[in-house]
Amino acid sequence: MKHHFLVLLLAGSIALLGSGCFSSPDGRMRPGVPFSNDTIESRYQRSVDEIFTAAKAVLQFNGTLYGENTIKKTLEAKIDTRTVWVAVDEVEPNVSRVRVQARRKGGLADIALSSEIDKQIALRLTQ
Repeated sequence: MKHHFLVLLLAGSIALLGSGCFSSPDGRMRPGVPFSNDTIESRYQRSVDEIFTAAKAVLQFNGTLYGENTIKKTLEAKIDTRTVWVAVDEVEPNVSRVRVQARRKGGLADIALSSEIDKQIALRLTQ
């Protein structure tokens, strides 16, 4: 009886810790696994509009762009079965920041895809 209780308690604890919400760069809360590293941040000496255009081109090349907010400068795309968000904002005059966040279908982080998209944005800015 004690063994069944401990197994049930352990399963409940894992389910409780594994579920939750994370915030996307566009400011919305989404269901998924919290406390996981899923965002890559880079800074460039370029204007926000240049970076936003490059990020849009990269997302369209790799997948399907289905969300674009030109006021907040955020993009949302599907690449394979993953969701990717890109946010661009100015931190100083002539210095802009780009944040790339990627999540798998179940809400798990995909830092490798975030890194790849960030790298492609940087390469697009050098052209």
